Amino acid sequence: MEIKRKIDGFLTDWKARDDHKPLIVKGARQIGKTFSVGKFAKNNYANVIEVNFALQPQYASIFDDGYEVDSILKNLSFLNPSFRFVPDDTLFFFDEFQQQPAVATCLKSFYIDGRYDVICSGSLMGISYNEIESNSVGYKEDFDMKSMDFEEFLWAKGFLEEQIDGLFEKMLRVEQLSKTEMEVMSAAFKDYIVVGGMPAIVKKYLENNTFANVLKMQRQLLRDYDEDITKYAVGLDKAKVRAVYNHIPVFLGQPNKKFQISKIANGARNREYVGTVDWLDDAGVVNICYCMGELSLPLKGNYIYNNFKVYYHDTGLLIASLDEEAQRDLRENKNFNTYKGAIYENIVAEMLVKQGYSLFFYRNEKSTVEIDFFVRDTDSLIPIEVKAQDGATASLNKVIDDEKYSDIMYGIKFANKNIGFNGKFYTFPYFLAFLLKRFLKCHNTIS
Repeated sequence: MEIKRKIDGFLTDWKARDDHKPLIVKGARQIGKTFSVGKFAKNNYANVIEVNFALQPQYASIFDDGYEVDSILKNLSFLNPSFRFVPDDTLFFFDEFQQQPAVATCLKSFYIDGRYDVICSGSLMGISYNEIESNSVGYKEDFDMKSMDFEEFLWAKGFLEEQIDGLFEKMLRVEQLSKTEMEVMSAAFKDYIVVGGMPAIVKKYLENNTFANVLKMQRQLLRDYDEDITKYAVGLDKAKVRAVYNHIPVFLGQPNKKFQISKIANGARNREYVGTVDWLDDAGVVNICYCMGELSLPLKGNYIYNNFKVYYHDTGLLIASLDEEAQRDLRENKNFNTYKGAIYENIVAEMLVKQGYSLFFYRNEKSTVEIDFFVRDTDSLIPIEVKAQDGATASLNKVIDDEKYSDIMYGIKFANKNIGFNGKFYTFPYFLAFLLKRFLKCHNTIS
């Protein structure tokens, strides 16, 4: 079966632009980069020059004579005489280019030359992106690819875009979903939480219509990430990077879910772990959520850099990292209310990031006000609470009611509840979080 991805439309639009630049598709391991670019290349170009620098290290020599296009073509034709270079109908696909970051230096030459299209793809865990940025600034375009979002998961299960549009229209009208819609979407969402968004794992789940082998594949991927850290975390204590990554479930299992060095090892000090979390973030395998210093705009100019929470970039991998008893409870009973709400928090964080949001939360010094996430629309700061159980919303009410928080007009609550609005905040079922950005855009226009 073939899985439809949102990058498919992006690539089509990229090619259609008259002055498109060389493209770098980057993201974590096994999120579908190579497959998506390869499918696009096959369907849109008469000639595809595909080089995988991990599997074909001999191609590193194509830059021995410099980075001009003709020099690269000459060396490519020596290495593979079957290559054909047809102007305006040839794509150069440099895959796993983290193994040969010098590729970035040639992007300027390809752009100026203008005869050929270029797409580079690679795992963020192996990319020295500062080097790439300095070598190709102004002559490339970036696409940050993530694992499958819930909408892509629904497409893979056979849901139509018209059905998704119908859900969105009910959000916009603040109209409750039918019992059937709630039950079907909730069931699909729980499957998505467990399976995650890694395409190969999703495909296996859909082909078998069962969770068989899903956990095995997820745990192998976690081991692969562990090995990649050992391979690529240059300039850092690799054991400490691995320790941080492997302790994320420990952080999320605490009541405040905050990143705390003391939870990693006795006597551990922050200065010993400088750069570890940033490296994991740059590698695309975690999502960092920073604490806001004050409840006011702008978001990115108002956070505390050393006060943050760390989430897995794919919630299926969070679940796969838990112990056997938790696995049995989650997979057999779909009991997601355990684990101190961390699973629901992680999945909403993931869904926000996949819409392009950065993550921010707030907790005052006395912990009397705690808000899980913040986003913004054109005019206001929007607090978001994620409720594992339908408890009180004291913090949400407080920040909306208090006049000193003048940038906050209304809020959002995600829970196991139907659509509603009480005059202060909107309530949506968890599974509609993937439509939030679209909702806020239209909501702001209507308002």
